[in-house]
Amino acid sequence: MNVLLAGLVAVLPLLAADPAPQFAAIQKLSGTVGFYAADGKHLGDTKVGAHPHEAALSPDGKTLYVSDNGVVWMTDTGDGENTVSIVDVASRKRTGVIDLGSYRRPHGITVDPKTGYLLVTTEKPNALLRIDPASRKTLQHWDVKGLAPHMVVLNSTGEWAFTSDSNSGELSVINVRTGVVKVIAAGKRPQGQAFSPDGRTLYVTLADEASIGIFDVAKMAFTGRVPTGKTPVRVAVTPDGKTLVYALQEANAVGFADVALRRQVAEVPCGGPTMSMSLSRDGKLAYTGIQEQDKAIEISVADQKVVRTITAPKGSGPDPIIVLR
Repeated sequence: MNVLLAGLVAVLPLLAADPAPQFAAIQKLSGTVGFYAADGKHLGDTKVGAHPHEAALSPDGKTLYVSDNGVVWMTDTGDGENTVSIVDVASRKRTGVIDLGSYRRPHGITVDPKTGYLLVTTEKPNALLRIDPASRKTLQHWDVKGLAPHMVVLNSTGEWAFTSDSNSGELSVINVRTGVVKVIAAGKRPQGQAFSPDGRTLYVTLADEASIGIFDVAKMAFTGRVPTGKTPVRVAVTPDGKTLVYALQEANAVGFADVALRRQVAEVPCGGPTMSMSLSRDGKLAYTGIQEQDKAIEISVADQKVVRTITAPKGSGPDPIIVLR
C-alpha cells in the first residue's frame, strides 16, 4: 500500500464518524437519553433509569444529570425509582448513578453553576435535595411544605431555590444557605419555571388556569398573570427578555406571549401534546417534545413556525430537549 492510499484509509473513519451531538432528548418511555445532531440525525441512545423525566447539563457542558423518576405520569401512585443517572456527553455513556436512598421519584433538577451541586425535587416524600455529584452523596434535604414539587430553579446568587408544587398550587421558596422555607400561593397546578434575563422576575406556568404567573423575586410575591392557550406546562424566556415561549400540552401547540403587553400573540400548532420547552443558545430556535408520537419539534422563534420535525426511535417517548452546544 503506497503512502497516499494508506493516508486515505486512515482518514476515512474520521470522515464517517458521527458529528458531535447538538442536543439530547430525555426519552421517558424507553428509559434512555437520545443524542441528535444539528440536522436532527439520531446518533444513538444511552440507557438510564426507568422513565426519566428531566435533566440538567453541567456548567462545562460535559455531563448530563438525569432524574430517574420511575413512573410515566405524576398522577401514577407507584413508588418509582430513587436514582439520578450521570451521562458523559462525549462518549454518550452512563458513567455513574447517584442513589437517593429513601427519597423517591426524583423529578425537577438543576445545577448550581457556582458549586456544581445538584438540586433535585422528589415526590415521595415532597422534598428538595442538594447533592454533590462528585461524591454522589446528598448534602442537605428540605421539606418543601408543598405537594408534588415539580420543577426547580435557582436564582443567580445561588441563595434561593424555587419549586413549583403542582398538587398544592404553591411555590416553595427555599433559602439553601439558611434552610428557611416559604410557601406562597401560586395558582392551579404550577409546573414550569423560567427567570427573566435580569433574574428579577420568575415566570411560572399555571397549567389549570391557562396562564403564566409573574413572580417578583425582590418582593417574593406574584404581581400578575399572562393569559395563554390551554394547559401551559413549560416556559422559556428569549435572551432579550421580551417574549415568553411555552408548551401548551392540551392545545397541541407552542405559544408566544409579549412580556410588555402581558398577552399571548401567537399559537403554533405542533400536531400533538407538547410537553417541554427549551431554546437554542442564541434563542433563535425553540424545542418541544411530543412524547406520544416519538417526535421533537423545532420552531423558529422569529417566524413563529415549525421548521423541522425530528423523529425519535419508536416507543422512546421524547420529552425535554437539552441543548448541548
